[in-house]
Amino acid sequence: MQLSQIKGIGLNTEKYLNELGINSAEDLVEYYPFKYEVLENTDPKTIKDGDKIVVGGICENRPNVFHFNRKLNKMSFRLNTGSLVTNVTIFNRAFLKSKIDIGTVLTVAGKYDQKHNMITASELKFGLLSKPEITPVYHATFQISSSKISKLITNALPVVTVKSFIPSYLSEKYKFMPKANALNIVHHPDNKQELDKALNVLKYEEIFKFMLKIEHLKSFKQKEGGIPRQIDTSKIEKFISSLPFKLTADQLKAVKEISEDLISPNRMNRLLQGDVGSGKTIVAIITLYLNYLSGYQGALMAPTEILASQHFQNITKLLPNLNVILLTGKLKSKEKREAKEAIKTGKANIIIGTHALISDDVTYQNLGLVITDEQHRFGVNQRSSLRNKGKSPDILYMSATPIPRTYALTLYGDMDISSIKTMPQGRKPVKTYLKSEKQITEVLYMMLDEIKKGHQIYIVAPLIEESDKIDLENVYKLEEKFTRAFGKICKIGLMHGKLSNAEKEKVMDDFKEGRTKILISTTVIEVGVDVPKATMIIIFDSYRFGLSALHQLRGRVGRNDLDSYCILISDKETKRLEVLTKTNDGFKISEEDFKLRGGGEIFGLRQSGDMNFKIIDVKNDYPLLLKAKEDAENFIKNKKYLESQNQEIVKDLINNQSLD
Repeated sequence: MQLSQIKGIGLNTEKYLNELGINSAEDLVEYYPFKYEVLENTDPKTIKDGDKIVVGGICENRPNVFHFNRKLNKMSFRLNTGSLVTNVTIFNRAFLKSKIDIGTVLTVAGKYDQKHNMITASELKFGLLSKPEITPVYHATFQISSSKISKLITNALPVVTVKSFIPSYLSEKYKFMPKANALNIVHHPDNKQELDKALNVLKYEEIFKFMLKIEHLKSFKQKEGGIPRQIDTSKIEKFISSLPFKLTADQLKAVKEISEDLISPNRMNRLLQGDVGSGKTIVAIITLYLNYLSGYQGALMAPTEILASQHFQNITKLLPNLNVILLTGKLKSKEKREAKEAIKTGKANIIIGTHALISDDVTYQNLGLVITDEQHRFGVNQRSSLRNKGKSPDILYMSATPIPRTYALTLYGDMDISSIKTMPQGRKPVKTYLKSEKQITEVLYMMLDEIKKGHQIYIVAPLIEESDKIDLENVYKLEEKFTRAFGKICKIGLMHGKLSNAEKEKVMDDFKEGRTKILISTTVIEVGVDVPKATMIIIFDSYRFGLSALHQLRGRVGRNDLDSYCILISDKETKRLEVLTKTNDGFKISEEDFKLRGGGEIFGLRQSGDMNFKIIDVKNDYPLLLKAKEDAENFIKNKKYLESQNQEIVKDLINNQSLD
């Protein structure tokens, strides 16, 4: 069903939803909340300084409103809860002033400051709470808010026919409620017990779908043979010895494992995981060269055009005698036609690009190898579609997000795994410091030292979800502060969600080329982007990130032989953040993240779409994951896909390919 058929969705709204990956009405109703806010009255006897509280009461005066500038205002009033008379301050709610008068009954949620007897409110509702209220919160953008998404989902739910991917015999076995009921509860929860039951259904379905695809890929891998290859290993040895650096033991081990895969009669299906900056790219280049020597084309697929261009430059430099082609959306029509023709005729030896490489209109003459960089950004569907290119190309996936082996073996059950843990020679570990807000002057002097050396600096603004206008205000305030400090000696760039893709690329290009020395960004700086002169990254309100996410951000610096620094600014969760000051080992950090926060932050679940998971948390839902894995194995083993009631499930999941 098309989005335009849903009440409230016009052309602009449809465009904004598309940017969130919502392309149909079915996508909309399966766009799950990433968290829930629970409003429940706080017992007055338990209220302490600094607590987040929810209280109901009567307004004792007409609100006062103060305007700081066009975009920021503060409203204040006095609230009598019966057991407490306190002042309430709330930002950017001046439009509510006319609706609040003496005697208005309100419920306020916010942080209590005992010294000033004040609540800094984050939410304000009219009336008292008769029971706890559970409000879903959706990932949003500046153009479309969480509450707007909620209204559109409410409009869509009654008119969208949802399809369940759980076979009926499993639904009966686990006593699952119908999927339509589960969706209604997830988007409009009444109580926690029902919400947990509904989430369980949707989580199981998501994991079962994923595991069924994995089992299919595994069975497909067992049936199909690899490409016959003859490789002159002396040429590979000569190439490795000609490199301007020495490969680490782990890199050499990975090259050996991949070489054996390529030469064997079986098809390669391998995951190469390594820490940030561990040198996966050179292993990928050696693999492409191995493939070329055996007479086949190789393709390397990156998630963004910036990364694709970076790979193109690196490969062209190291393999100047090969015909390397770049295929991205940036190319002009004529350039695209010429690139596709070179791929089709076999003139192109190595093809670098985005997911356009696996689109229907790209035909390869003799594709022998496909490598995907940051493979978790593509998901299992692309894993399936890759084998449609070429007769039976070998496949290598790369990931800079190290995950504990137990989870890797489950989630990547269709693959062999190579890990690179040692860092290349000459790489210095990034020195990480934890600073409080009061120590910002010290940080400014550290920045000045780096700028004087001609180095560059990333600043990550205190914002993960770009949905609140006040957060954008923070970004501009940061820009204003750093311009005051450094504007006379260097150029400062600004990146945020309101910029178009072209504007973002321009900002990033200016930084990469050294035209700007400081880049303030509200968005996570692209994994893998290489700016050698960037030697410092400062992350404000770093407690808002998981350890693995911070480690990935830290990996934007230290991509050289210079001393590099990561400054974590936070007054909260300092004990947790201290882990990063003690180690640069991404594998250790991922283990800690699993212990402290669960898998969501590591895999980017419900945040960056890793492996296309929308709702599960790999650590906390691991027992459910194992159960679904066993069910998927039995579904294949017992040939349940042959039963008529399961045919539709299989057809949709396995791209119409036979399981026999």
